[in-house]
Amino acid sequence: MSRAGVSAGLLLFRRAARGGARGLELFLAHPGGPFWAGRDAGAWTIPKGIVDEGEALLDGACREFEEETGIVAQPPFIELGSVRQKAGKVVHAWAWEGDADADAVKSNDARTEWPRGSGRWMTYPEVDRCGWFTPAESRGKLNAAQAELVGRLEEILARD
Repeated sequence: MSRAGVSAGLLLFRRAARGGARGLELFLAHPGGPFWAGRDAGAWTIPKGIVDEGEALLDGACREFEEETGIVAQPPFIELGSVRQKAGKVVHAWAWEGDADADAVKSNDARTEWPRGSGRWMTYPEVDRCGWFTPAESRGKLNAAQAELVGRLEEILARD
């Protein structure tokens, strides 16, 4: 059983070398399926999903990250708080520093009726691709509410 309207996810980041400087890069996921096909700006997300009833939020975030990417997240985790998306879903988020091959992502599958009401069911990867982006690029690609998480991470890292 799940908690309706509550999601949890992880924002993987790395400090990449670019021209002698260390620049922040964020690992984002693009949802699979027909609804998201061809969409880019505002369509990307942190790997996240619905938290099961009785499951700790961080545990759910780690589980969802692995299900959607095939990558096992490693602590320490940085709490980023929560955001409320336009449709009302609350997303709780943590960041963690690491690296991953965006081209090697292996997502679990999802199933949906498409078009709705047609009686035709299709199976597709829940995440069809991932990529590394600068904070500025990430803000343009992420769901508008989740873009706030980028600024929160930047503020936390600037204090360290």
